Amino acid sequence: MSLERPRQGAEPSPSRASLRIRGAASRARASRLPGTIALLAVYAVMLILLSVLSPYFLSVNNFLDVLLAVAVIGIISLGMTMVIVSGGLDLSVGAVVALVGVTIAQMEPRIGIGGASLLGLLVGVVFGLINGLAVTWIGINPLITTLATLSIARGLAFVFSGGLTQVVMSETFGWWGRGFVFKVVPVPVVILLILLVISHIVFRYSTYGRAIYAIGGNQQASRLAGIPVKRTQRLVYLVCSIGAAIGGILLTAELGAGAPQAATGIELSVIAAVILGGTSLAGGKGTIPGTFLGVLIMGTLNNGLVLLNVSAYYQEIARGLVLLLAVAVDQLRVRRQ
Repeated sequence: MSLERPRQGAEPSPSRASLRIRGAASRARASRLPGTIALLAVYAVMLILLSVLSPYFLSVNNFLDVLLAVAVIGIISLGMTMVIVSGGLDLSVGAVVALVGVTIAQMEPRIGIGGASLLGLLVGVVFGLINGLAVTWIGINPLITTLATLSIARGLAFVFSGGLTQVVMSETFGWWGRGFVFKVVPVPVVILLILLVISHIVFRYSTYGRAIYAIGGNQQASRLAGIPVKRTQRLVYLVCSIGAAIGGILLTAELGAGAPQAATGIELSVIAAVILGGTSLAGGKGTIPGTFLGVLIMGTLNNGLVLLNVSAYYQEIARGLVLLLAVAVDQLRVRRQ
């Protein structure tokens, strides 16, 4: 009985693909700890520096203000992490946030705030399905797909509102954006922390999370290993858009109004935070705690610049530099592999 040697260039067998996926997952797990420690060190240095420069920075109330300011970005970043780890990208999240707010403001007088909020959540579901089906079924590049849905969602927001901001009349609805739990912690912060824990558990310990890592690392090997690649990709876009819808509901509650121009450019802040948190644009690597640290670094930087009375124009420059730095660090990580 002779053993036939595999031909050079032949496709890997399912068993070999499974081993490749397990190896990639092991390497990803091994690289998480040093990256997280480095981020913690950067954040600690930032805290010390800002504490020295501003006497108002180091306080519990200010830290809660930082968390409140980044709550919507943080919630959207959780789904964006899954999309980018799977090898995709979603630029439509900011426009979905605005369309959700306009939908709630327009429909509240007709069906009540509860029905309007559910309809806003449905907006996120619809755009998540559109993005996922366009990428997996039609095969359109994720960048082009979500750039198109960004334009569609933003355009619909202006059409439905007539370009005007509309006030949400419900007083109880405002609690979701401006209320406090135990009279201390803002409600959006509590929701962010709950979703953070759930996302980490699902992403780290479930079959769904392992499939996302595998697909981002090697789609062909994942397919041969029996992973439902297209179904998982559709699911990550759906989760990301639902996260944007939740962010839209909270932002609308905080503002007390639906504005078609709301959340303009927020997708750049989200992507910057995710990449800064250690997620690779090439896919296959990233963690939820890392993303949360990236969000905290971005939020703390903005808060510190405000406390130091830095001009808003320079703050915009700083955010651009952080985005450039995050992408540069990601490219350096890819080259070292």
